[in-house]
Order: sequence, then structure tokens, then C-alpha cells
Amino acid sequence: MTGREFVRRHVFHNLGLKIVSVLIAVGLWLAVSNEPPSEAAVNVAILFRNMPEDLEISSENIPSAQVRVRGPERLVRQLQPSDVHAEIDLTGMKPGERTFDLTANQIGLPDKVHTIQIVPSQIHLMFDKRATRRVPVRARVIGTFASGYSIAQVKSDPEMVEIVGPKKSIDSVGSAITDPIDVSGLIDRTTFSRHAYVSDPLIQVIDPHPVRITVIMERAPVPSAQTQSQ
Repeated sequence: MTGREFVRRHVFHNLGLKIVSVLIAVGLWLAVSNEPPSEAAVNVAILFRNMPEDLEISSENIPSAQVRVRGPERLVRQLQPSDVHAEIDLTGMKPGERTFDLTANQIGLPDKVHTIQIVPSQIHLMFDKRATRRVPVRARVIGTFASGYSIAQVKSDPEMVEIVGPKKSIDSVGSAITDPIDVSGLIDRTTFSRHAYVSDPLIQVIDPHPVRITVIMERAPVPSAQTQSQ
């Protein structure tokens, strides 16, 4: 292919459409460049990058940040929380307390929009080793027993569940509790399906499937006539 054929095929082919496209792009750039600047405040979650696998954030409240931004009015009006993100790099982090600065360099923004202020400008977090442990399931039985009946036995299947979370929190857990089981009016053996949970929000049950709880009721012994006369 000669140079003239190359130019004719790749440069002059649909030349009108190419010129129009360039003019539109230039027009949009000029429109954005000439827009008066606007500001907005966006609440964003903080993204923790490179979190060590054996580490957990042990602070009960994970802070978010409010980012005040400035840019062309059209871009600022269209800005969504998903367009803005704050990042903290946790490479090499160890258990303990740590304070992090939030700066403009850690805020991801669209082109032509920049950061004016970040609130808070610092966040304080606690870290702990990740731990797992098996704990017994404790059925939470409620309700009014049928007249003359009492609970003979409560069985759970499985009897134990595995939990994961910060080591200090894990060490303080005695059992996982089920959702309420109402035994009002029961007079025989009944099986329920309930989830088990730990009230500490930092701890998760590794296998969240429901637990089968079997409640066995029995009739209370009737006092003998001799016992009643005494």
C-alpha cells in the first residue's frame, strides 16, 4: 500500500464524521472548562487495602469520611458516592492501636474534580490477631409451660459452632445463643430450626446455617397422697 493510498483510506475516509467528532469533543471540553466551580460534600466509606490475612480491625465503629470537593458544576452535580473513595494502606500492619492521616492523596476522584477538605482528617483504629474457636450452642427458650409440664432436655445439632473475630473478643465468648424458641403449650418432643449468633458485632459465626434445637417436655411428677398429707 502506497503512502497516498494509506492517507486516503485512513485519514480522508469519513473525514466529515471525524471533523464533527473532534468539534464535539472540543466543545465539551470548552463547556466544562468555562463552567463556574461548584462544591459538594460526599460521604464515603474508607477502603482498607492490603489487610494482613491474620489481622482483624477490633474497633467497634469503623469510621467513614466526608469529602468536600470542588470542580465544574456539571461534574459536581453528577458526582455519586461510588465515584469517590478514600483508601488506607495496611501493608505490614501489626496488632495494636494506630492513627491514620486522611489526605487528598488518598482520595480517588474523577478528572477535573479535586479535594477541598476531609472530615475527619484522622482516624484511630485498633487491630488484633484473627482467632477462631468452637463454642457451645445455648438455646434461648421462652414461653409459658403447659400446666404440669417442665423441660426434660434440650438438644442442639450441632452442639458447637465455630466463630471468628479479634482474639480478645473471641476469648470472652462463652457460647453462641439461638434466636428465641417459644415452648408455650408444648407437651412432647419438638424440633425447631434457629440461627445461632454472638452479640458482639465483631464476631461472626463461620457456618451461618440454622441449628436444629430439640426440646423434650415431661410431665411433672404428681405428689403422692402421703407427701401431700405431710
